[in-house]
Amino acid sequence: METIRLTAGQALVKFLNQQYLHVDGKEFPFVEGVFNIFGHGNVLGIGEALEQNPGHLKIYQGKNEQGMAHAAIAYSKQMLRQKIYAVTTSSGPGSANVVTAAATAFANNIPVLLLPADTFATRQPDPVLQQLEHNHSLAVTTNDAFMSVSRFWDRVTRPEQLMSSLIRAFEVMTNPETAGPATICISQDVEGEAYDYDVKFFEKRVHYLDRKKASERELKSAADLIKESKRPLILVGGGAKYSEARGVLIKLSETHRIPLVETQAGKSTVESDFANNLGGMGITGTLAANKAAYDADLIIGIGTRYTDFATSSKTAFNFAKTKFLNINISRMQAYKFDAFQVVADAKTALEELVPLLEGYQTSYGNDIRILKEEWLQERDRLAQVTFTRKNFDPEIKGHFSQEILNEYADALQTELAQTTALLAINETISPDSTIICSAGSLPGDLQRLWHSSVPNTYHLEYGYSCMGYEIAGALGIKLAEPNKEVYSIVGDGSFLMLHTELVTSLQYGKKINILLFDNAGYGCINNLQMDNGNGSFFCELRDHSQNIMNIDYAKVAEGYGAKAYKANTVEELKAALEDSKQQNVSTLIEMKVLPKTMTDGYESWWNVGVAEVSERETVRKANEQRQKKLQQAKQY
Repeated sequence: METIRLTAGQALVKFLNQQYLHVDGKEFPFVEGVFNIFGHGNVLGIGEALEQNPGHLKIYQGKNEQGMAHAAIAYSKQMLRQKIYAVTTSSGPGSANVVTAAATAFANNIPVLLLPADTFATRQPDPVLQQLEHNHSLAVTTNDAFMSVSRFWDRVTRPEQLMSSLIRAFEVMTNPETAGPATICISQDVEGEAYDYDVKFFEKRVHYLDRKKASERELKSAADLIKESKRPLILVGGGAKYSEARGVLIKLSETHRIPLVETQAGKSTVESDFANNLGGMGITGTLAANKAAYDADLIIGIGTRYTDFATSSKTAFNFAKTKFLNINISRMQAYKFDAFQVVADAKTALEELVPLLEGYQTSYGNDIRILKEEWLQERDRLAQVTFTRKNFDPEIKGHFSQEILNEYADALQTELAQTTALLAINETISPDSTIICSAGSLPGDLQRLWHSSVPNTYHLEYGYSCMGYEIAGALGIKLAEPNKEVYSIVGDGSFLMLHTELVTSLQYGKKINILLFDNAGYGCINNLQMDNGNGSFFCELRDHSQNIMNIDYAKVAEGYGAKAYKANTVEELKAALEDSKQQNVSTLIEMKVLPKTMTDGYESWWNVGVAEVSERETVRKANEQRQKKLQQAKQY
């Protein structure tokens, strides 16, 4: 056996350079590069290996471990899970900072290779700097926290263990059913230890993403279910996007008059202006989609996890008459709602299903067009919401008194509504630009209002709805599509949570655009409080004198070197957007928007914990309403 003597760190880098993915006849490197923040534990091992011979790997220095991992996740998501970045961190807090990002990747089924450094395998210098000590075990380290948020987890305490660990990790990451974060914790002394590796381990290795086909039984029964239904509805999930099922979805919908609705992950699989696309469904969905869902007698779930936001906490459907047909690469997901299961690749299954439905037509007639036109009228109204100091628009959330709304208008020096600003942005930016968002009230407004006229330009992380993903993720998207504009749509709360990869974008000349909606608080959770009978408690940004805080975020961005704008009117916003297109550096547009100017409701409900005992009558009433809704909800 021919061998080559390498350190574990060098072997890791050499292996990463030789991993390829084969999809639909195309073959390409699977690992694009490595994000790093070097510290003790990885700088002298993996760091040395990357410095000496990185191969084709692109190396980027992050500014926050969670942030750079989010950038890696967004890159993979935008590349439809067909390429990844690895992420290397120091041991201790550097590793711990990545746990949140690992959970984000896990919830969204996004492959990413996480390489948190671990404590010494020899234990000779223990406890080393930043090492945890447990009375019950010497083997527990910070990196044990990754076990619950990884699809694959391993600890490497000998250099030869790296081989089996890497092969297993790449099997998991390149399998659509198990795709997610793979975490390999390499002891910091082991990273520098040498071993005589078999040279065959470093030969080109191709991972085949073969499309799993449905069985004849599955296809026949699925076709029978559809043909028996009169008002079926297709729910497009993230799996449909990753499978690239757009073409067959349009064909199926057009041929048989079946409307489409979308989850957050599925939005922009099929463009918004497709006639049969009724938009987002559920808590953050459109009125058209929610009406169609409750009226449907068959839900055809394509690559969806049926999260509570998509199903309005399992109240979106009329379970007395509705059946479920799930097409999913994951057998576990296919079983949800006690559905008939087709365990297969979405695109392949639908293509094989189409010939079996010849001659079938639904009973919708003009109903799809009527539902869509009704919603588009509402969307037009939301584009023109205005604030007055005497009578604030009653159709928008009005939990605050008029006096408090006036106070916000004065403090922030604005009368701009959130929905008005969003729709002005949608109208102004280039259609092939990608938008990214994750948390707060903005995802709800985006799923309802945003029109994606180009596929795969709507990038929402809503599996974990992780605050801080938005700006770091924009960098990942820019790395995936360097010739297109990317817009991070972010609230002030998420901006304060994590925005440091803006610096990384400036450092490497990767232009991103940040659209910052500042309503001086955590407006989404404030809505949740007040919707359920509580007062406004610790969700507004007020100082020690109870004054509304007016933070100059544009100045922060300017300090980093970005081009910054302030826009508190639609005219200023459109002018800033046009000028930002001409810039070569990253930009930030700060918009002061009034609270309670986001969308709401549209026949949806969210099951949250409401106090069953309270001194507040409003809370008691909210609990009564919750108990009534629970009677409508499916319990499994």
